[in-house]
Amino acid sequence: MSRGFIQTVLGSIAPECLGPTLMHEHLIIDLNSPAQRAKVENYGALSRKDIDPKDNFKLNWGQKRDIANFRLCDEGVAIDELREMRAAGGMALVELTVGGLGPDPLALKRIAEASGVHVVMGCGHYVDAYQDPDNASRPVESFAREIVGQVATGAWGTDIKAGIIGEIGCEYPWKDVERRVLLGAILAQNETGAALTIHPGRHENQPMEIVGFLREHGADISRSIICHLDRTIFDIETLLRLADTGCILEFDLFGWENACYWPNLDIDLPNDADRLRLVKALLERGYGDQILLSHDICVKSRLLRYGGHGYQHMFANIVPLMQRREIADADIDRILTLNPRRLLTQPGR
Repeated sequence: MSRGFIQTVLGSIAPECLGPTLMHEHLIIDLNSPAQRAKVENYGALSRKDIDPKDNFKLNWGQKRDIANFRLCDEGVAIDELREMRAAGGMALVELTVGGLGPDPLALKRIAEASGVHVVMGCGHYVDAYQDPDNASRPVESFAREIVGQVATGAWGTDIKAGIIGEIGCEYPWKDVERRVLLGAILAQNETGAALTIHPGRHENQPMEIVGFLREHGADISRSIICHLDRTIFDIETLLRLADTGCILEFDLFGWENACYWPNLDIDLPNDADRLRLVKALLERGYGDQILLSHDICVKSRLLRYGGHGYQHMFANIVPLMQRREIADADIDRILTLNPRRLLTQPGR
C-alpha cells in the first residue's frame, strides 16, 4: 500500500524527502490590488523596479508606500534568497500565491530547479477585492471543480500541480464569494485529501467563525490550517480555545519585528520573542502537533536583497532562539519538519 506523496512543482516526492519547511511564503506575487494596478499609468514597468534598501524602515513602518515593494517578480532574486535559506538549514517552502495575486507556476518551477529547494504550490482564490469579477456569480461546484483540477492535473494553465489548497482568502466581515470559494475548497479537500490553508480576516473572532463553517460543511479540521494568527489572536486563552477545535495553528509573520502592521493600523504586532512565548505555551499544553511557523514574505522590503530578513531567518535566527528558550530539539523538528510532512502528504495513487 502506498504511504502517500508530497506534490512539488517539480513532481511528487516521498514524504521522508521533505526536510525543514516554511509553510506560508510567496516567491512570485503582486500584492497591489487590481484596482490599484488599474490606477497607475505604466504599472507593469513601475511595479517591477527595485526598491532602495535605505527606504526599508520607512516601507516596513508604512511611512512610505511604493507599488514596487508590493510586487515580487524577479526570479533571480528569489533563487538567491532560497539559496541563503538552504545554507541556513531550510529545505522546502510552501508558496501560496493564488488567484488574484498573480500566480506563476512556470516561474516557481524554474526557481525550484535553480535553487534546489522543494517548492509546494497552493491554489484557489484570495480575498474578494483581488478576485476576477466573474467569480461573483460562480456556484460552489465551479470552484470545487477548479481546485480539484489544480491539485489533480495542473494549475493556472499549466500541468504543474498544486500540493496544497490555499491560501483561501477571507475578510471580516465575511464576503459571500469568499464563503463560496471556501466551501468549494472544502469539497476539493474531501475529494483530493490535500491540506487546506485559510487566510482569516483581521478580527480575533473570525478564526472560530471559520472553524465553525469548516465543521458545518464536513471539512477535515485536522488538515485545515488557520494562518496569520500572530496578527489575529493575542491572548493565550483565545488561542487555546481555537487549539481545542483540532485545527492547525500557523504563526507566519516571523521576521516582522516592528509593531506597525500597515494593513491595519489598529493592530499592534508582537515581535518574534512574543510569538515564541505563545508557541511554547501551546507546546506545554500538548498542542505541538498543531503548530506551524513561517514568514509570509510578500513584499521586497522583507527580502535580504533589500535590507530585510529573508527566508533564511527562521533557520538562521529563530531555531537558535527556540533552543535558547529551552524548546526541545524534538519539538523544533516536529514543528518545522514532521508537521509539514504530515500535512503535505496526499493519499497514494
